[in-house]
Amino acid sequence: MNVKSWQDRHRVQFRIMWRNDDWYLDRIQDLGQILLREPEEVELELIGTGEIPADTVLVIRSMLMQRSSKTRIVTNARSSLQHAAVLLWLLGDERLIRDDAKLFFREVDLPDEGEPKKTSWNGKKSFLDWLSDVDPEEGDYARVLQLIDEYLPVSELTGRFIDVEMLRQFGLIESGKVDNFLATIFASKSDPKQVPTSDVEPKRPAETQRQLNE
Repeated sequence: MNVKSWQDRHRVQFRIMWRNDDWYLDRIQDLGQILLREPEEVELELIGTGEIPADTVLVIRSMLMQRSSKTRIVTNARSSLQHAAVLLWLLGDERLIRDDAKLFFREVDLPDEGEPKKTSWNGKKSFLDWLSDVDPEEGDYARVLQLIDEYLPVSELTGRFIDVEMLRQFGLIESGKVDNFLATIFASKSDPKQVPTSDVEPKRPAETQRQLNE
């Protein structure tokens, strides 16, 4: 089963394979039907070592952006993810990832804008529309990187393996622990007796300062 449901929660499994567009179309249709029911939660389970086409991920994103506000999305990476699949994982309201899994995305292969090459109808110089010379798939991937940059600094992390610890530092996973930590801090200031010290997980000074800044 690729789609499972229990009560008002559903799971859709995306097996990441190389260039199996028909399979992804079936999963997109399954996801669309589920979202129309406005369930409480949908988990997208990502597993496999292949690559999801950038256009497929952008289609899924457009569906998720139009979902009911009642529906919470959980993305669960069972495997390491690369390229456009990274964006799909980032779209979750809650993100889960295997402890030793990693994320990776490559640079986009686009031509340089170059010098002005033609004159527009009103006599002014204009740049050649460089996107007209780009493979459409690569143009979609450029958009994917633009969206990833809303979560992670693409210019700094392109071509690097991003592990769980780095994701934690960017606040992309274990946000619940951060929220509980901040709640503990504020509660202890108002009434220390209300918060058992055993419930507070020790934090390194640098990590504590980062969480407070967030």
